[in-house]
Amino acid sequence: MSTLWRNREFNLLWTSQTLSDLGGAIAQLAVPLLVLEMTGSAVQAGVVGTAALVAKLAARLPAGVLADRVDRRRALLACDSVRLLACLLLAGMIATGRVSLAVIIAVAALDAIGTALFSTVEYAALRSIVRPGQLPAAVARNEARAYGASLAGPPLGGLLFGVAPALPFVGNAVSYLFSLFGIALIRKPLQAVRDTDPPGHAAALAEGLRFVFTNPFLRAVLVIAAPLNFALNGAVFTIIVTLQRHDVRPGVIGLTETIVGAGGLAGALFAPRLLRWLPFPPLIRSICWASAGVLVVSAWLTSSVAAAVPLALAIFIGPACNAALFGYQAAITPDHLQGRVLSVIFLSAMSASATAPLLAGVVVSGWGSRAALLMFAVAVTVSALTASLAAGIRDMKPIDEVSAAWPARPDR
Repeated sequence: MSTLWRNREFNLLWTSQTLSDLGGAIAQLAVPLLVLEMTGSAVQAGVVGTAALVAKLAARLPAGVLADRVDRRRALLACDSVRLLACLLLAGMIATGRVSLAVIIAVAALDAIGTALFSTVEYAALRSIVRPGQLPAAVARNEARAYGASLAGPPLGGLLFGVAPALPFVGNAVSYLFSLFGIALIRKPLQAVRDTDPPGHAAALAEGLRFVFTNPFLRAVLVIAAPLNFALNGAVFTIIVTLQRHDVRPGVIGLTETIVGAGGLAGALFAPRLLRWLPFPPLIRSICWASAGVLVVSAWLTSSVAAAVPLALAIFIGPACNAALFGYQAAITPDHLQGRVLSVIFLSAMSASATAPLLAGVVVSGWGSRAALLMFAVAVTVSALTASLAAGIRDMKPIDEVSAAWPARPDR
């Protein structure tokens, strides 16, 4: 079997999105810096971030319907084109001194909506360009891409913003341009042949929800993914807040985030080996229980940067779990439902993750950081119990077996 490194279409998509993710990470840091420089208000900087998050959440389910109705290659090109123009507009207004908070909010929300649609379409298209047995490895490669961008993007964004506030947004626009070129060079169709008369939007969404909630594996994924995302996001926030309350220097706090991000990148690179060593059910169970255990360890180390080390271990093994779950999801979900199934899972995981910082802040203020981390460990225990007891996980079959019903394609 050929490796992913020889898959032209996947590598075009992956390389172009590596640059796009880097541009997004650069701009993500620059947006609050820009608002703070303009207004001096942390509250208004938070308003921009919240507006982008709400827009992204609101776009998730419609994005899934669109990913299953429209030509996916054209949808990706349209998303990049709109986001490129929005970034150039913002950069131009910054350079000429005409930018306003309303413009920043509009661009941030538009970029978030485009990202929601793009990521849903991209993941839905994996099944069309990657062989069944390579789907988990492809998901792991995408995880490595995201973690790498999260490590390199913020320092580069801060550097560019220091030179000129418009530069990070120019850089993001350039990254979208590279993405456009990469997608334009993909020759294979990114979806299977579809019915000529698809159902209406409401009926299509209902069909996707019905497929998720009647499939034992996908129901289990919802219960596993949401607590994991909630707990890991909340644990990182808890450690940062706790270190700040102990008057730890900002540089050391930044090192904490670097340790956690490096753990994720290393784990994504190591994930394909884990996937080869263990069948999916015991792998998923082991990862969930191990994550709960390291969060308990972190609860007794919260006053120092050492708390980031066990958390980095949890992040390290996370990509293998995601690769197993989402690779299998791509294999068992019919192509015409990929976008809608992914949008339901993404919405569930993102919604849980978005509530974590607020809840962590409340618990840390009222009962301390140890209680917060133990709360998150309990949340991961829910994922671990589901992975251990759910029939949808126990009955997972080899991907090559469940994908045997895929329609034959001459280019496979």
